[in-house]
Amino acid sequence: MADPIETAKKTAARKAVEDHFDPTARYIGIGSGSTIVFVVQAIKDRNEDLSRILFVPTGHESRQVIVKAGLQPIQFDSLPSGVLLDVAFDGADEVDEDLNCIKGGGACLYQEKLVATHARKFICVADQRKLQSRLLSKWDKIPIEVEPLAAHSVLESLAALGSQEAIIRSGPMEESGPIKTDQDNFIVDAKFKHPLLPNPTKAEGVQGTKEDRQWPVETLAKEIKQIEGVLSVGLFCGENGFEAEKAGKRAGGQKPVAAYFGMEDGSVVIRKAGEMDVVVNKQGEERTKDSLSG
Repeated sequence: MADPIETAKKTAARKAVEDHFDPTARYIGIGSGSTIVFVVQAIKDRNEDLSRILFVPTGHESRQVIVKAGLQPIQFDSLPSGVLLDVAFDGADEVDEDLNCIKGGGACLYQEKLVATHARKFICVADQRKLQSRLLSKWDKIPIEVEPLAAHSVLESLAALGSQEAIIRSGPMEESGPIKTDQDNFIVDAKFKHPLLPNPTKAEGVQGTKEDRQWPVETLAKEIKQIEGVLSVGLFCGENGFEAEKAGKRAGGQKPVAAYFGMEDGSVVIRKAGEMDVVVNKQGEERTKDSLSG
């Protein structure tokens, strides 16, 4: 019997590719994680001419997925100057009602953010477990990529921000030591007591004492990024690609413009900025729903 979670990922991937893959695209970002395998397969299954498309991976593993599928990879730093990716597909550890994301659970954080912020649109693909109203609801930590020499001072700074527990992520065998990213950095996982507030309009500022703070997503992301030694924060928030382009920026949008969540009943929930969630059933029929969580 098929694993319902894997089936849900596959269903979400197929719908996301159906809606956002353009065979005339020149550059497409391919993220990390198990869901992205289904995205690449969905692209292959369309039987389009993919010979002119270059696929930009977010790490070594995603490059292997691209190569195994017979597609052409290109490293981010080999892109022509001034070029934006037409679209980037990636997963997430959790997504809130405003499309803020937690990412970095697979330790490809910096390259994931690099690709997302240089795409005209970032499309998130996940299963129903990642669909929440607030970040840190089920996924209880924020991944942070740090320079190894600064790791312990970063831990102290996170404690000063109210993190209940911040640890350097280790490999599956404790004696193997800290996990290293493709950039040879460490990943710190930081826990905070309360789920994050989606946007500043729902909280004008930080609420509570240091030990009991309720942080707006963007505020916490900025505070962590300012810590010396932090390369990248696993909070993808602020503008999306469309909003960054409208503001006249060449790049910089971190949030997805849409997120696709595969559900165990075979439907797909589509969440877009400023819109009600849409549920697409197995027959392809759509209906709207004000909010879905958990």
